[in-house]
Amino acid sequence: IESAAMATLAANAATSPAPMPMRTLGKTGARVSILAFGSGSRFLAYKEEEQALAALNHALDLGINYIDTAASYGDGLSEQRVGKVLKARGRKGLWLTTKVEPRNGDEAMRIIERSLKLLQVDYVDLLHIHSLTTPEDMAAIEAKDGVLNRLYKLREQKVARHIGITCHTDPAVLKTALERFDLDCTQMALNAAHIGMAADVKYDDPKTSFESLALPVAQRKNMGITAMKIFAQDKLTNKVSAEKLIRYSMSLPVAAAVIGMPKPEFIDQNVAVAKNFQPLPKREMDDLSTEL
Repeated sequence: IESAAMATLAANAATSPAPMPMRTLGKTGARVSILAFGSGSRFLAYKEEEQALAALNHALDLGINYIDTAASYGDGLSEQRVGKVLKARGRKGLWLTTKVEPRNGDEAMRIIERSLKLLQVDYVDLLHIHSLTTPEDMAAIEAKDGVLNRLYKLREQKVARHIGITCHTDPAVLKTALERFDLDCTQMALNAAHIGMAADVKYDDPKTSFESLALPVAQRKNMGITAMKIFAQDKLTNKVSAEKLIRYSMSLPVAAAVIGMPKPEFIDQNVAVAKNFQPLPKREMDDLSTEL
């Protein structure tokens, strides 16, 4: 979409009563907006807290109901901001996801307890193990004293209603983890270029991309799937329109695309894409991937 047309769409979306499209987040049964608010580096780009809180409130007012944060985002600053918004407006109808990074169970629990305090809640809807990397990393996660066993207990206790894992480096390792672990959800790098964050490796081989390797396992297990790295850390936005990149990821079998939006106008534009979403034809998706 040309910039002028995109601006018109964005303006209409900001005032439109049109509903945000919703999808079911796999076995959780929850209905979530196809556009999720990413609260990582792009959220932290709002240097003034007042601006950050206003941006998140604006996104929620426009129909986004999925908030994605993590303990490591700004060393708790993101969670603190999200917590202030939730306290002020309530969390009814909202889906709250955070992530924990330490692999040792005791260390992870200290971080999770901090997360709950910063978020000002006594439970989260989804708690992810953050950023799976290597086979050795997976072994540490599933060790007897590892973070996975703690998450299983937290799920039993309803402190985390659902648990999952994220990955943007190695599709093969994620595939194995999804097959082996008892998880409800997963988040992975799913973009038109089929690239993750491992030294700019492009997973051209259909046998080694997240889309063809890990995604089918998550589908088969009816997991709640969310896409991230839609723009591959902005490596793709100078090659193809943001609108088409978003549509590509939303056309995959995912519940939502998690996108950071460092300016209010980006929120309006992305909401416009979501509210006007039409799946990309398979041939167009294949052509786009080949082009990138």
